[in-house]
Amino acid sequence: MPTPHRLLGAVLCASLAALPLPSLAQTAAQTGNIELELNTSGDQGSGCRLTYVATNNTSVPLEKMSYEVAVYDGAGVVQQLFVLDFGWLPVGKTRVVQFDLPDQSCGDISRISVNGPVDCASPEGAQSVCRDSVILSSRVRTIQFN
Repeated sequence: MPTPHRLLGAVLCASLAALPLPSLAQTAAQTGNIELELNTSGDQGSGCRLTYVATNNTSVPLEKMSYEVAVYDGAGVVQQLFVLDFGWLPVGKTRVVQFDLPDQSCGDISRISVNGPVDCASPEGAQSVCRDSVILSSRVRTIQFN
């Protein structure tokens, strides 16, 4: 005859066995990170050219990756919203992309904030790594990037 402790142990084991486990694809999607770095800024004519470096350190090959960002002036007022489109970003790949902000001096930008991903897709469909695993940094001392 089983003791109460053994019976309780058997019930707990059966309960744990019934819990859904993440699939291998879900587990793989949660490893590593996406690094986005504001690398340089420089005035080009009447606009500001921003250079970004994106690295896919996840195990998810991305066919599309883009983020909506907000640009703030020195007083902290949002001047414009735009989309940083990095396109295709395979596993382990680094891409350098430049974006021009017309009629915007780089010296007038105090901060750029990421609102969130617009597109984040692999051959298997939409992915959450662009939202859940992004790390932001800036080498431009005069512009916060967060």
